[in-house]
Amino acid sequence: MMNLIGIVGTNSDQSTNRQLLEFMQKHFAEKANIELYEIKNLPAFNKPKDTTAPPEVQDLSDKIKEADGVIISTPEYNHSVPAILKSTLEWLSYTTQPLIDKPVMITGASYGRLGSSRAQSHLRQILDAPELKARIMPSSEFLVGLSLQAFDEDGKLADPNKVQELEEIFNEFIQFVDITKQLVKANPNKNKSKSFSWEKN
Repeated sequence: MMNLIGIVGTNSDQSTNRQLLEFMQKHFAEKANIELYEIKNLPAFNKPKDTTAPPEVQDLSDKIKEADGVIISTPEYNHSVPAILKSTLEWLSYTTQPLIDKPVMITGASYGRLGSSRAQSHLRQILDAPELKARIMPSSEFLVGLSLQAFDEDGKLADPNKVQELEEIFNEFIQFVDITKQLVKANPNKNKSKSFSWEKN
């Protein structure tokens, strides 16, 4: 069975993005093991003298490297991703770079009608940076708008059409992970991290 890590892209204690990942964890239990990871206790990015990651960041990095793929669920704050998610990605890019060639699925829930569409677009741009270089699943935008009303008392997505949409996208992601593995395996030299320095760029 495929092993995935679901990153809760916020430090909010009451997050519908956490609810979304929890729903996915249960709903797709027969297809994949999804481990939820909280980033709210990670330190704010502060460029270290060397590229050594703090223990909390190293722990996340290890889990990403061990996983077959990553799901990031992000809310939208001021047309972008939360500061804690940006900070987390900065830690990963500057230190261990575990997202290079890692399949990533992006989801998002927000209180407004647009369902984090701008934040997801911004996140795609960030993940495409040379020191992150994730393999982002194309044409897979999954948005939960008006998210405070989107879940029932049992934490399930209430709209059956949304559930079907998520099922279709998730099934595509499972295939995307397999295809990405084959591509990376066929090009072993291409997936190595290139020497990158923020100071030189």
